[in-house]
Amino acid sequence: MPVFFKRILIANRGEIARRIIRTCNRLGIESVAVYSEADAAMPFVKEATAAVCVGPAQAKKSYLDIDNIIQAAKETDADAIHPGYGFLSENPAFVRRCEEEGITFIGPAAKAIELMGSKLEARAQMQEAGVPVVPGSEGRLESVEEAVSLAGEIGYPLMLKASAGGGGIGMQLVHNAEELEKAFDSTKQRAESFFGDGDLFLEKWINEPRHIEVQIAADEHGNVIHLYERECSVQRRNQKVVEESPSPFLDEKLRKELLQTAIRGVQHIGYTNVGTMEFIFDGERNFYFLEMNTRLQVEHPVTEEITGLDLVELQLQLAAGEELPFQQQNIKKDGHSIECRLYAEDPKTYFPSPGTIKRLILPEEARLDFAIEEGSQVSPFYDPMIGKIIVHGDDRHQAIGKMQAALEKLEVEGITTNLPLLYDIMENASFKKGEYTTKFLDEFQKERQVR
Repeated sequence: MPVFFKRILIANRGEIARRIIRTCNRLGIESVAVYSEADAAMPFVKEATAAVCVGPAQAKKSYLDIDNIIQAAKETDADAIHPGYGFLSENPAFVRRCEEEGITFIGPAAKAIELMGSKLEARAQMQEAGVPVVPGSEGRLESVEEAVSLAGEIGYPLMLKASAGGGGIGMQLVHNAEELEKAFDSTKQRAESFFGDGDLFLEKWINEPRHIEVQIAADEHGNVIHLYERECSVQRRNQKVVEESPSPFLDEKLRKELLQTAIRGVQHIGYTNVGTMEFIFDGERNFYFLEMNTRLQVEHPVTEEITGLDLVELQLQLAAGEELPFQQQNIKKDGHSIECRLYAEDPKTYFPSPGTIKRLILPEEARLDFAIEEGSQVSPFYDPMIGKIIVHGDDRHQAIGKMQAALEKLEVEGITTNLPLLYDIMENASFKKGEYTTKFLDEFQKERQVR
């Protein structure tokens, strides 16, 4: 691949910064790390070609400060910025600022981010494209009275959702009118506080749901392809813990229907670069559009493992205006991949566990995308995920066995992690059969606490 960018600033931290640096090094592209004062000694800082401190530990004053990030890019003559995920990755104001400064943003256009950032607008766009959406209110709720009236028509239970929400924040399950009335104001206030947007809407609650997403890639020349799906139903507090590809839930007929539907939605909005269409399945195997993530996903490695592609490299090609380097028929899925997220947290309560990594033994049999090394400080200021363990097998059975072997050899001392929980999940009979929903982890945790 030709080198389209000379120097890329990575507007992120931890394992995703190290991941992007690896691709930059392989392609002969210089990398610039930005870091907060709390992250000065983290591995990603020393691994980059250059590094710039962008502020104190608080993310608002460092990783989320657009002026500081842009200034760092100018100081280091970066011609492109990769946002990673989280932080500014889905901030249309940041994308526009990059455009104004003549810096390439490695991701979609601001308009697409804005469009998909509003769940209400995203629902409307998908309906226009013929993509099924969860039954619910058609626009924003103007009042609690309107919400109660609509809820009576749709039927309980329902999810009260923030239009600009994500990651489980701004969502409230309600079972009757009384619960809806109580939840309305507090959910609206929480949405305004977290997202600066208090618009709410209702969606029918899907019982026993499965969360399956489709990785897509699109260029500026009208070409759109899928890179198959990922199963993401093992979640805690609406955040993913274990992901795998392909999904054990789909047969080939349903898989084809899902993948074609995802492409149709992406084509309708004129999206470019890499993105993810997320869907929810009910017990009758019907699927509905959930949301679109307009960035690289945490779980992108399982897609890389089954396709043999480097999604960061693909992002760079697309951001440079190149055509997709392959057609759909060239993309074949090979074997099975599983990813486990290692969190610095109590596996029973999910409370964060910051501290110093006193000892770290890493298995050689797995791909390891880790933020830390021995001696690293795990900060209380950021997401507690400290690494990802990724394996690939000829089939799902072999992949589970490889993950079990990797987790057995992994040792982390100095902090509490969810490592025991990850191992127990791999041992669980329902997981091994592929028979699990988004309720799996809550129910499994109850079983573990009884034992």
